[in-house]
Amino acid sequence: MQHFYIVTNRHKDPELKVTERIRSYIEERGGSCIVQVKEPSPQTKAEITDDIECMLVIGGDGTMLQAARDTVEKRIPMLGINMGTVGYLTEVELPGIENALEKLFLDEYELEERMMLIGVIKKEGNDPQEDWALNDIAITRCGSLQVIQYSIYVNDLFLYSYSADGVLVSTPTGSTGYNLSAGGPIVEPKAKLLMITPICPHTLNTRSIILSAEDRIEIKIEAGREGEKLEVEANFDGSHKVTLRTEDRIEIRQSEKKTDIVKLSNASFLEVLHKKMNEK
Repeated sequence: MQHFYIVTNRHKDPELKVTERIRSYIEERGGSCIVQVKEPSPQTKAEITDDIECMLVIGGDGTMLQAARDTVEKRIPMLGINMGTVGYLTEVELPGIENALEKLFLDEYELEERMMLIGVIKKEGNDPQEDWALNDIAITRCGSLQVIQYSIYVNDLFLYSYSADGVLVSTPTGSTGYNLSAGGPIVEPKAKLLMITPICPHTLNTRSIILSAEDRIEIKIEAGREGEKLEVEANFDGSHKVTLRTEDRIEIRQSEKKTDIVKLSNASFLEVLHKKMNEK
């Protein structure tokens, strides 16, 4: 690899010291790079040219997720430089940046394919809306503290109805994100499956449901007490939100689009998990 696209979270690298450190190393080795700095305010995205071989993401897991969504049509391999906290997606720590870049130049890496989700919003009288997520799609109440009734269908068959603050549909990659906080299982990220996890359910049944990657999930927003119209949000990887109301539905299934994660370490997922779980 010699041609790189750098995505930097300005909040994590405010003076762009890490960004410039990486840019300098790449250019000194005869490579090229395009830099995209993610500012708090709206900005014009840098153009991703056809010769880009790898995307270097400086930030945390959230920055990685946003970058994956932004470049979903390109399918550029991603390597994360961790400037966040836990960092399950980001692999490289600050002291190891130069060593990691050298491995990229020498093509000493592997690509790990991760499945993504596609969510299709279905509203009466409107064309379907589509969006994608690498980690998860969360359907949660907005504003009111009122409990929402979510009816879950799998392959057009009614499965269950949750009374909860929300429902989360996750990929294996997303198992260590919101799903973990909601009490869902941790899954090997290369696995192919879907998880449904209730968020703060108002029932004794708090179990996650594990489904095949080929299954198709549909979630319907039911009316409140006395037929009251309710409103929720469908949130794609914590960044893009779509409002849903009573009788609206969202269909969630495995997407044909994938994300490729660059792996430089021989450490297994279980070794990484052990390390993260024992960090103070």
